[in-house]
Amino acid sequence: MRECFELRDTDAGGRIGELTVPRAGVTVETPALLPVINPNLDTIGPRRLADEFGAEILITNSYIIHGDDDLRERALEEGLHDMLDFPGAIMTDSGSFQLSEYGEIDVTTEEILAFQREIGSDIATPVDIPTPPDVSRERAEADLETTQERLEIADAADTGEMLVSAPVQGSTYPDLRERAGRHAEGTDLDVFPVGAVVPLMNDYRYDDMIDVVAAAKRGLGADAPVHLFGAGHPMMFALAVAMGCDLFDSAAYALYARDDRYLTVRGTRALEEIEYLPCSCAVCTEHSPDELRALPDPERESELAAHNLHVTFAEIRRIKQAIRAGNLLELVEQRARAHPTMLDGYRTLLDHAAQLERSDPVSKGSFFYTSHESARRPEVLRHHRRLERLAVPDSLLLTVDRSAPDGGYDDVWRVQPPFGPFPRALSKSYPLTAEVPERTDRAALAAAADGVARLAETNPDAELTLAHRGWPAGVLERVPDGVGRIDLAADGP
Repeated sequence: MRECFELRDTDAGGRIGELTVPRAGVTVETPALLPVINPNLDTIGPRRLADEFGAEILITNSYIIHGDDDLRERALEEGLHDMLDFPGAIMTDSGSFQLSEYGEIDVTTEEILAFQREIGSDIATPVDIPTPPDVSRERAEADLETTQERLEIADAADTGEMLVSAPVQGSTYPDLRERAGRHAEGTDLDVFPVGAVVPLMNDYRYDDMIDVVAAAKRGLGADAPVHLFGAGHPMMFALAVAMGCDLFDSAAYALYARDDRYLTVRGTRALEEIEYLPCSCAVCTEHSPDELRALPDPERESELAAHNLHVTFAEIRRIKQAIRAGNLLELVEQRARAHPTMLDGYRTLLDHAAQLERSDPVSKGSFFYTSHESARRPEVLRHHRRLERLAVPDSLLLTVDRSAPDGGYDDVWRVQPPFGPFPRALSKSYPLTAEVPERTDRAALAAAADGVARLAETNPDAELTLAHRGWPAGVLERVPDGVGRIDLAADGP
């Protein structure tokens, strides 16, 4: 187990954890937001981030500090914490972003790690190679080899109490991302950023982003704290947390404010288009849209940045509560309706239901079936897998109704969409207490039929009969021919 990270609660792939940062003397609760601080700009000061917004950790760029004579001297003389006036943990980037933007930088991994330690960084980053999406496999493999060589340099470096991150690269090749995760997991490094995903998010490719994270997670251990580099918009936090991300760095609050953009969990709006402020933060309760628009540029930018931060931190807290309550995927479903590409991301998340099921608690408060995607949740998959554990009598009726038709069966089990069959004794057990709409959709019926098929396949000698109520022919086709059928709808209401 990694000593710096401890899990407290889980739901789907999401988790609440504690990241111990020994050099800072603090423990950061995850999921956590790391506001990005540009050393040359001061939209919202670091002390205010801590005092007003509750920021426990932030990120700044050591390469920018290293390359500026005044900043470098200040950082070396004062240390990062005093220079920025921030009481929490400080993570530093290495210049890899500049490398991806400009093609080269003038520091090595050894040099930038030593500099990060000198200026008092709490979590340092080596110079990895951020490989963009969709490059040739040959380039992705070559870049990954270089990144892994640099991780080994970082692993061997004398960093004292400073934690060091191990970026996971591999472009959009899942097998390379998984390989990168395994390599990073094999080091003694501490935090694991999934890198080079900003282009995917800029292009709203949330489905590809989920595949990338899922692959990285398969290579990493369950106790590896995962940082999604550059994921700054609160709209997608719940989705990323559900796939297993723990840390997010955001410059979006300041960048959007600079462009007069107003953040919400459903997207961004241009300030000029807003007639009513839908938020209840201090900025929105103290100003009307007209008053915000009338402010001088620097003041308006500061106020918008503050609002954007309030919305962003509120979403992190909302996600933590959802994990505690066991309804994270219901929150993801809500967020998925904010944009078609977010829905693509959620559906891709459910493609990895088997992976999520391994960390999903076996018991929670409730299961709400809120869309046809709910039929693909990890809980449904788990129920189907567990059917093989149940003792099945020689003759068994599976019925969708609470009352059973006569027939001399050895036993009668319920069939509950989307889960399928189960003994009546389990009817009060999670997730079979699910809240499902009366107008059951085809996806729920199909999933229930798959449960019946699973039971039949694992009990080939049992005589099974399904009593359904007008199930469509396409759904019944999923049930093996050897299972008898009774249509209760044909016999009356």
